[in-house]
Amino acid sequence: MTAEDLDHPDADGTARGYSRRRLLTTGAVSAGAAALAGAAGGIALTQGAAPTPVIQPSGRRRFAGKVVLITGATSGIGRSAALLFAAEGAKVGFCGRRENLGAQVEREIRAAGGEASYLRADVREEADVRRFVDQVASRYGGLDVCFNNAGVTLEKPLHEFTSAEWDDVVNTDLRGNFLALKYQIPHLIRRGGGTVVVTASSVVRTTTENRSAYTAAKHGLVGMVNCAAFDYARYNIRINTLVPGTTNTELVRRVAGAMGLPDAVWSAMAATWGKANVPGMARMATADEIAVGALALASPDFSYMTAAQLVMDGGHTAHA
Repeated sequence: MTAEDLDHPDADGTARGYSRRRLLTTGAVSAGAAALAGAAGGIALTQGAAPTPVIQPSGRRRFAGKVVLITGATSGIGRSAALLFAAEGAKVGFCGRRENLGAQVEREIRAAGGEASYLRADVREEADVRRFVDQVASRYGGLDVCFNNAGVTLEKPLHEFTSAEWDDVVNTDLRGNFLALKYQIPHLIRRGGGTVVVTASSVVRTTTENRSAYTAAKHGLVGMVNCAAFDYARYNIRINTLVPGTTNTELVRRVAGAMGLPDAVWSAMAATWGKANVPGMARMATADEIAVGALALASPDFSYMTAAQLVMDGGHTAHA
C-alpha cells in the first residue's frame, strides 16, 4: 500500500482504519519511542539503510506543452507527481476528495510558475469521473498523459469483510480505474496517442494475511491494464503499471496513529519499520521517489514499454 492508497478518508477527514503490514500497533509506537531514545544515546537509526535522496525536478522539460491528468493527487505520491509534472512543463489537472488539500496543491504549483487545476471527484462515482476527465480535457485542449493513482485498502480476515467494505475497496481500486480509463481513452485517441500509468502495489508480487480485498483488486488491476494496453496499442497509446512498496507519507503516518507524536518519534518509527521490513534498502520510500517512476513511464524515454510493470519497492518483493 502506498500513501495514495489512503487518499479516501471519511467525510470528516479521518482515515477508515486502513493500515500497512501491522504498522498500526502499540508495539510500533513503542518501538519508535525506543528507537528515538536510542538516537538520543548516539545510536544511528538508519545504520545499514540506504541513504534517502532528495529528489529535484529533472530540468528536462519532458512534458512541456503536455496535458497531464492525475487521480488521487491531494497528497502522497499523487501530490508529488503533480508537482514534478508541472515542474517539467505540464498543464496538470488533478482530483481528490479533500478540497482543502487540493486547493493547496494547486496554489503551490502556480506559485512555482506552473499550471494546474484541482477538481473534486470521487473515483467510485461514474458521473464524477466523467465530469473530471472531460473538464480537464476541455480546459486544456485534450489529454496526453494520465496517472491513475487513487486507491484505498482495508485489512481484516476475508470472512470479516462486510459486502459494503469489500465493494468499497474493489470499487475504488479496480472499478475506479476502469472508469478512469473508459473516459480517458477517447480523448487520447483523438489526440493521436498518449500514455497511461496506473498505480498498483507490491501485493501483486507478494502479499500477507488480512489483505484479500486489496490484493484481489490490485491483481485485477494489473490484468485489466495489460489487456487495455493491447486494445489501444494501435492508437499509439501505452499503458503501464507502477508497482510501489510502502511509502513514507503523512497519510501512512496518520493511520499509524502517529500524527500527534513529535516528528522525531515518527521518523524513528518509520526507520525501525523500514529496517525490519525492507531487505535491501532497509527504509520506506519517499513519495517523490515513487512519483519519478510515474514520470519515467509517462515520458518518451519509455517509448517501447507497454503492458509492463515498474516495481519500486526497495527490493522487498525480490527477497527470498
